[in-house]
Amino acid sequence: MSDRFAERLLRWFDRHGRRDLPWQRPGPDGRRDAYRVWLSEVMLQQTQVATVIPYFNRFVETLPTLRDLAGADEDTVLALWSGLGYYRRARFLHAAAQRCVAEHGNTLPRDIDALLALPGIGRSTAGAILAQSHGLRFPILDGNVKRVLARYHGVHGDPGKSTVEKLLWGHAETHTPAQRTADYTQAIMDLGATVCIRSQPRCDDCPVRDDCIARRDGLTAQLPTPKPGKRTPTRQTVMLVLRDTDGRILLERRGPQGVWSGLWSLPEAASSEEAWRVAGQRARLGDACALPPFIHVFSHYKLAAEPWLFDRVTPLAGVADQAEARWIAPSRGMQLGLPAPIRTLLDSLSESFPEDSP
Repeated sequence: MSDRFAERLLRWFDRHGRRDLPWQRPGPDGRRDAYRVWLSEVMLQQTQVATVIPYFNRFVETLPTLRDLAGADEDTVLALWSGLGYYRRARFLHAAAQRCVAEHGNTLPRDIDALLALPGIGRSTAGAILAQSHGLRFPILDGNVKRVLARYHGVHGDPGKSTVEKLLWGHAETHTPAQRTADYTQAIMDLGATVCIRSQPRCDDCPVRDDCIARRDGLTAQLPTPKPGKRTPTRQTVMLVLRDTDGRILLERRGPQGVWSGLWSLPEAASSEEAWRVAGQRARLGDACALPPFIHVFSHYKLAAEPWLFDRVTPLAGVADQAEARWIAPSRGMQLGLPAPIRTLLDSLSESFPEDSP
């Protein structure tokens, strides 16, 4: 064992840890599948386990192997990811799988430097892959682990700053044991996710509480040190729902820059007045009505969207001849990579206009 911290944590894990998550199930060789571990680690970034499980199961049912992922088209990958957000993760996952097929014999490499050279794989993700699928002694430092170690060792300062992060990596390295590395890796993540939580941590249930500096000094609310607060700006947009007499909706693929890059979404306009002009460039219009507005929160701003429904329009010739534009039945739009709020909006329209075109 590495030290008392690891010993106590592993004893706690044996009684309370999560040991039957879908990505933990061993393959025929008795080891966890590195592809499934990798996929879970990427999905779990910024997302809770309960949310990830159905996405993970659907993803591996459609793309069960790394080679299947590499051979899939981007729309398939983004459709399976739709709703998880942070879509760059899915694109990096796809690109990394293609690199593994081309350069590593259809498998994720076991070498740490080779893993780090792949798109979207940082030090913590690489460590989790090697520890959980191969039992190799590599530390991890995701958000949950940062919180546990900052509190346990009384580390002040923004964990995102390089000096603080370096200190936390040193603690992570020290505590990671040479044996049962996979279990320890899961244990420290579980501790942060279920006991050493951000608000009102359950210190009485913590296996390492006796040596925790934050608990001793009454600093659990102050550690880890929060980032300085920023005012979140709001951007306004008008989304155009152009629906023809067959119930099809016009979707357009967004460009490579900005949020939702490469996903299929609705045409947009800067104002309700401009909405008529933009819509008229795509179809002959009749009546229009405003749909319920919504706000979608990104990491760095809020999007206040005002959807307008232009119903029973007549598509103009040539609009759907573009590769980046399609008239499509709402139910079939679910096969494309759609942002979560657009998917929700199309779901509501599908209910109000159930007859999809063939």
